Amino acid sequence: MRVLGVDPGLTRCGVGVVEGVAGRPLTMLGVGVVRTPADADLSHRLLAVEQGIEEWLDEHRPEFVAVERVFSQHNVRTVMGTAQASAVAMLCAARRGIPVALHTPSEVKAAVTGSGRAEKAQVGAMVTRLLRLSAPPRPADAADALALAICHIWRAPAQNRLQQAVARHTAHAPKGRTA
Repeated sequence: MRVLGVDPGLTRCGVGVVEGVAGRPLTMLGVGVVRTPADADLSHRLLAVEQGIEEWLDEHRPEFVAVERVFSQHNVRTVMGTAQASAVAMLCAARRGIPVALHTPSEVKAAVTGSGRAEKAQVGAMVTRLLRLSAPPRPADAADALALAICHIWRAPAQNRLQQAVARHTAHAPKGRTA
């Protein structure tokens, strides 16, 4: 499975591609950050994020895109920018028919470190170890994007089984009466 992880942001949008399957060693295929100038017009910044993600999709041809689920922060302006960058990533994937998975920060931390409350340094250290890198990816947004991809690779089999079970249950459930 090849997954593009996206840690959305307007100034720095982390991107990382990981390939592998759960239970086997994983391989990093690429990592980086799509940057936009803070003083640029919002529409131009979103366009730059879109172009950057499209380049990553063209180059790496992922089977899935894993995006960090936007959560409430104290700074509404930061949340809005993160949500907008997240939407751009989802749009790019949907345009190509690539399935998108959203993972919360705590899900990603728990998958990679074993604790949903892990610090950024712990996530970076585990990403470095899991992908057999010589140093943690910098900036942290890049390491977070790789962690998202790893999380998806490890969680996807269980999520797929759950979805299949729900679909089977729904298909075989007795139909309600209609009036």
